[in-house]
Amino acid sequence: MPPAFTAEEKTRIGALLLATGRKLFTSQGLRKTSLEELMAPTGVAKSSFYVFFDSKEALYLELMLQQAGEVRRRVIDGALLSTDDPREGLRRFLHATIDELAVNPLWRRLMTHPEEMQAVARKLEPERITAMSDSPATALVEYVAAHRAEGELVAVEPAVIIGVLQCVLLVPMFGERLGDPALHPKILDLLIDIVAAGLTQAGTTGG
Repeated sequence: MPPAFTAEEKTRIGALLLATGRKLFTSQGLRKTSLEELMAPTGVAKSSFYVFFDSKEALYLELMLQQAGEVRRRVIDGALLSTDDPREGLRRFLHATIDELAVNPLWRRLMTHPEEMQAVARKLEPERITAMSDSPATALVEYVAAHRAEGELVAVEPAVIIGVLQCVLLVPMFGERLGDPALHPKILDLLIDIVAAGLTQAGTTGG
């Protein structure tokens, strides 16, 4: 049986697990992070992990949830939804999200390793993930679906539109392949303009 912890011990160990999880998940990912590594700073047995979280995936999701509200306010409320023009909204969303990924290592990890988010989704109850009201990803899906239904976006599946946006967000991760670093901002600005314009050419199809 796992030991009984006082309220103070639970608070201390829970905070250590969150801090350690954020560090390890960001640097080496979900799969390579072991329970031993997560529990090491706490000074208690690894089996005690399950007093606090059902799985590593549950810890990962908790870290995401802690940041989801702030991320949403910056990239959804403050960018995507800050204008009634879908083209401008997508432009602002892409710029704001690229800025977020530059300073937020956990969300950058998710963007460059989507299989980790899929692992979280497989392990946890679907209702808990889809019901994340503050999730930027959920808000984006809803936005694309609504504007696609109104005929304001290209006539392809919403998932395809989301995929195109994700492709743009991956570009900065491979900046070393884009030639002169001094040109990177101009390259990215032009790419975002082209993609936003292309996605809002209502009535066109993907072929």
